[in-house]
Amino acid sequence: MLTLRATWMRGGTSKCWLFNAVDVDPLVAEAGGLDPLLISAFGSGDPRQLDGVGGGSSTTSKAAIVRRAAAPGVDVDYLFAQVAIGDRRVEWGSNCGNCATAIGLYALQTGLVAVDDAVTTVRMRNQNTGAVLTAEIATPGGAIPTEGNAPVPGTTALGVPVGLTFTGLSSGALLPTGNPVDRVCVAGRSYAATMVTAGAPAALFDAADLGLTGAEDNSVIAEQVPLLVTLRQEASLRMGLSKPGDPISHAIPKVGIVGAPRDYRTTAGETVRADDYDVSVRMLSMLAPHPAIGLTSAVAVAAASTIAEGTVARALHGAAPALLRLGTPAGVLHVDLNRGPDGTLESATLHRAARRIAIAELFVATTAMAAARS
Repeated sequence: MLTLRATWMRGGTSKCWLFNAVDVDPLVAEAGGLDPLLISAFGSGDPRQLDGVGGGSSTTSKAAIVRRAAAPGVDVDYLFAQVAIGDRRVEWGSNCGNCATAIGLYALQTGLVAVDDAVTTVRMRNQNTGAVLTAEIATPGGAIPTEGNAPVPGTTALGVPVGLTFTGLSSGALLPTGNPVDRVCVAGRSYAATMVTAGAPAALFDAADLGLTGAEDNSVIAEQVPLLVTLRQEASLRMGLSKPGDPISHAIPKVGIVGAPRDYRTTAGETVRADDYDVSVRMLSMLAPHPAIGLTSAVAVAAASTIAEGTVARALHGAAPALLRLGTPAGVLHVDLNRGPDGTLESATLHRAARRIAIAELFVATTAMAAARS
């Protein structure tokens, strides 16, 4: 039995177990690796994750290992883990903006960063992708917040307000295929997608090609999961994220559909009018429709909105606004697009909320770790 200290936090519409690297690093060798340690701690290999701390859904089976950064200009590094539920495996290829929201607050509350007397900026580097994000949190008089009244679409829970900015969007290749639109053929049908690398690699398909509008209820999207999974696999090959014969990743690229605004009802039953938002978005989270939208996916949609003739731009019926409003199953999410003098998208900011739920000691069974290694 291993004892692992952890902090349980909500960031936006996800719950994340956060681990300080100083607590994790000494246990990795004894556990036989980081994967077996997390798989056992989360109870993965069981759809209910009954014998661990996993929440039984893709938005609640997440972890990050956080450490002080050695590189200049960065405060903390974090390694994000999407821990599988029914399978004994961990996906390491992506980032999570909701967990990054929580990590910003965690870094303050655990003393990993110095506190400013007005607003503290936490500069974070995602070790999985190299992406750099900043979290801005109000700390008046140097006080570290423990709770707040900030809402986010997709939950009635309130939290400490966090301004999360994805930086460096103008560096690197936004279009990995070089095309504003690629067509992917599956079973004799052609599907148009804009494939981008911003926030996370993402393939954003025209909803109309699937016979949809992009504003459907998630029960309808669930019927399209097998097709969307196949489209994700094909997009992964096109984007150079995988090669034929590689193990299938359900984490990247992010995959979803986009369409023009139209009236719809959120999962909470609230009516959203077409003129209240700019583009409809429905994304997958691993193997299920996302109940809202991941922040890395939101940034990808925002970046894709700047691509003339792309699927998102066509849904917008015009130039991307400075404030892009995404219609998601949970409601409308706002993304601030920050452009450079030449109009290039440099960064994107989202206004989120986070809260510490618990500080815990996890008792990780060695028998489960042995099973995870086999």
